Amino acid sequence: MSELKISERQAGDVTILDLEGKITIGEGSVALRTAVRRLLSEGKKKILLNLAEVSYIDSSGIGELVSSFTTVSKEGGSLKLLNLTQKVQDLLAITKLLTVFDTYDNEEEALASF
Repeated sequence: MSELKISERQAGDVTILDLEGKITIGEGSVALRTAVRRLLSEGKKKILLNLAEVSYIDSSGIGELVSSFTTVSKEGGSLKLLNLTQKVQDLLAITKLLTVFDTYDNEEEALASF
């Protein structure tokens, strides 16, 4: 099972997390939770998750996306999604979560939306 790799970069006051691999029960969802919580503790409240290299998300991963979204929102921040793969987009559509998240195919548009 491939782990989730997370690389972080800044674009102005927006923190972009480039995710690669699988967001699944166990390490993948914990890695995502840890990264998001750490950003909030550093006062970084504008978070963009780049899902271009995410090959798979299970129900636990979906739960973690929702949990991260809720946590960031409670802190007065915003969490948005970038570059959804077709699989991930279909999954979010089926679970009706596409209406919850702001999703973008273009990084510049996503950054401008904050």
